[in-house]
Amino acid sequence: MADEHSKLPTDLAFTRRGGADGTVIEPTFSGAMSFMRRRYSKDLAGADVAVVGIPFDLATTGRPGSRYGPRSVRQGSAMIAWDAVWGWDFDPFERLAVVDYGDLSVPYGTPMQVADDLEREFAAIHAQDVRTLMLGGDHFCTWPVIRSLAAQVGEPLSLIHFDSHTDTWPAKDGEVDHGTMFYHAVKQDIVDPARSVQIGIRTNNRDTLGFNVLTAEDVESMSADEIAAHVKATVGDRPAYLTFDIDFIDPAFAPGTGTPVAGGPSTAKTFSILRRLGGLDIRGADVVEVAPAYDSGDITALAAATVALHCVALMAV
Repeated sequence: MADEHSKLPTDLAFTRRGGADGTVIEPTFSGAMSFMRRRYSKDLAGADVAVVGIPFDLATTGRPGSRYGPRSVRQGSAMIAWDAVWGWDFDPFERLAVVDYGDLSVPYGTPMQVADDLEREFAAIHAQDVRTLMLGGDHFCTWPVIRSLAAQVGEPLSLIHFDSHTDTWPAKDGEVDHGTMFYHAVKQDIVDPARSVQIGIRTNNRDTLGFNVLTAEDVESMSADEIAAHVKATVGDRPAYLTFDIDFIDPAFAPGTGTPVAGGPSTAKTFSILRRLGGLDIRGADVVEVAPAYDSGDITALAAATVALHCVALMAV
């Protein structure tokens, strides 16, 4: 359960203005940002959700730079931290105790052990019955998270995958990058493709590996209600993980990413779809592939932070 302590930010002060008959208390923000001004803490006692950054982009096959994504998303969240989530009739932070766990330390000198190291760190969090909202990093960062979560759950997960790419291209054992991790996830029974949905796909990959796929054209022609109904019918009451590659959104609305693909949905339709997914058993979520060097006016950071906020709301339903 959320409590007041869990809602204390690290960099938020207040100033007063106005007279005795109409004093207004306004927030004044300082430098470092935590996600949605939540309390920064490595102590997860009493926490329901931990926001965890992974500043890693060595598995990127296109433009690098998503290692700076966690910082960018946190900064973008400061723009929307002053109000409840638009489109929801409750404040998720009144239902869930959410803390910002900070970024995990990545062993850049030994990249081949990154996945195992990160999996152990997420396992330690999940063992405390705390769900995670991961901020990437490239999409490879999802791989150690879902390995940890599937082990905790004890069965394959249903994946709710927003992306322009399937990320299921074949790869040999031991070869994992940001386009192959879900291939391995299916082969290793970490994800059940028959009870999973990929949404917004607009790149060619003939072998779906059994995933239910809604292409970008499907998203364009279907209503948000229809898309959400399809996802819910597919996933049902199974434990699910929601992974959101920011390049799901058309680069006109989110240019700050490494492998943008034209022809995607707007941010408005994206949020409409997310708001209609309430009721699913979402055990964890992430927002990945934000590369601020390619952003314009921080619009990608703002879009990603809003997606992440919707993920918290979905876990609070």
